[in-house]
Amino acid sequence: MNQTLIFWPMFAQVLLTFVAYLVMSKRRIAAVKAGEARARDFEVPRDPERSATAARNVANQFELPVLFYVVCLAFHQVGAVGWIALLLAWAFVAARVAHAWLHMTTNIVMLRRRLFIVGFAIVGLMWAWLAVALLTMAG
Repeated sequence: MNQTLIFWPMFAQVLLTFVAYLVMSKRRIAAVKAGEARARDFEVPRDPERSATAARNVANQFELPVLFYVVCLAFHQVGAVGWIALLLAWAFVAARVAHAWLHMTTNIVMLRRRLFIVGFAIVGLMWAWLAVALLTMAG
């Protein structure tokens, strides 16, 4: 299998991060224009609720996804990219997109938590699958 295919879900996750930054910036500008916040409120964030969810989501993109990036790079490095690794990687990205969308729209905490747990479980499975691949390679 083409080992570079693992980079496409990584690009998708990076794109999600950029989108979250754009949403946060747009909401912060809107909050200032609406008089809900002042520009200096963002020195040490005291975001109004609507922009706070976007700001928190941006921070989320540098938490669990870090483990995703590392395991994807590890799959590539050891030549263990296969259909299962790719399926798990795309499933992780799908879970993160759903989580981000929910977080920045309705923000239903219990549903958002379930989506987080799905992503968490998927990245855990990716690490387990990498361990299996490494053990298989060791013979």
